[in-house]
Order: sequence, then structure tokens, then C-alpha cells
Amino acid sequence: VQLVESGGGMVQPGGSLRLSCAASGFTFSSYDMSWVRQAPGKGPEWVSIINTGGGSTDYADSVKGRFTISRDNAKNTLYLQMNSLKPEDTALYYCARVVVGAAGFNLYSDYDYWGQGTQVTVSS
Repeated sequence: VQLVESGGGMVQPGGSLRLSCAASGFTFSSYDMSWVRQAPGKGPEWVSIINTGGGSTDYADSVKGRFTISRDNAKNTLYLQMNSLKPEDTALYYCARVVVGAAGFNLYSDYDYWGQGTQVTVSS
């Protein structure tokens, strides 16, 4: 199993970024997937989750209305479109595979594979 994030970078407040997570080594379309972030000096924070078919999504209150999670099962790729970025969005962003049957909200038990992360920095 491999999850490889890309698309991070530095952007000014109010800007946008699109993160991608390329999945391999498993049947991507059979798993719910999430984005999780970790800011410097803080614990991990769940950001968003999407179900296997992409028809059901959920977001943390801190990003609701600004971020959009999506997936392309034909390309084995997970996305996170981030708009209206704020300095408090600065973090290392990880994609993670949800354990089958788990709800995806417990970061310590509901995930079995994580990517290496991509850095997002929002600063003027």
C-alpha cells in the first residue's frame, strides 16, 4: 500500500491550492479516504472524509465551506481543493486510508495507512 501526496506549497491568505493523493497497492475504490493535517506544535486534526463512491463527504467545522474533498476511482486519486486559505490552515497534510467498517473520526484507531504528507503554508 502506498499513498503519495502532492500539491502543497506556499500561498497568500485568501489563495487556493489543490492537493492530490495517488494511491497504489490496494483496491482504492473499496475504501473510504480522509485528509488529516498537523500544524507545528499541535496534534493531528481530522479535516475531511469521503466514502468509497464519492457521494458522501464530511468536513471539520474549521474548513467547512472552504475545502472540498473528491476522488477519481478510475485514477486511484484523492483530492482536496482548498479555497479561501487562512494562516491557521498552515500544516502538513496527510491522506489516510480508513479501516473497513470504521467511522473515520478516531485518528488513532480508524486508519491503517498514511501518506508522507505535503506541506501547506499560508502566509503573506
